[in-house]
Amino acid sequence: MTPRLQEKYDNEFRGQLTEKLGRKNRLSLPKLQKISVNMGVGSASQDKKHLEDAVKMLTIICGQKPAITAATKSIAGFRLREGMQIGAKVTLRGARMYEFLDRLIAIAIPRVRDFRGLNPKAFDGNGNYSLGLSESLVFPELDPDKFTRQQGMNITLCISGGNDSESRELLRMFGMPFKS
Repeated sequence: MTPRLQEKYDNEFRGQLTEKLGRKNRLSLPKLQKISVNMGVGSASQDKKHLEDAVKMLTIICGQKPAITAATKSIAGFRLREGMQIGAKVTLRGARMYEFLDRLIAIAIPRVRDFRGLNPKAFDGNGNYSLGLSESLVFPELDPDKFTRQQGMNITLCISGGNDSESRELLRMFGMPFKS
């Protein structure tokens, strides 16, 4: 079964983007390539259970097992040694990517407390968009009784096309709630 946003992109948004951008080649249009979800768990250096909880959260939210990231260098001020496990990351592609984006836009972002819209300038110059959530419990899949510790995450949407304005237009079509 094809995800709802992927069908909309294939059937509606691609034609609208072709007209708006004035291109004939559909391969030159901006397209969502992957979504990277990252949780940095700095307190994992003192308590390994925090990292295990973050892995469980990401598994439930994304639907696939995350890779555990390790520190690349030692920092004495943070009590951090090289090779110590301090985070988890997931890269979503294909159907899982579109399903995650749909849940993020329709369910999770509206549940953020005091939400006034996403920053429309958070692009990196190559068309990729990054946002951060300070609390992962905005996803309804997570049980607040089971995960009591507050944990944030970084989400990066990688979009082909190489242009911020074209990527912004694609995300607006998907329904991303930017500030006006």
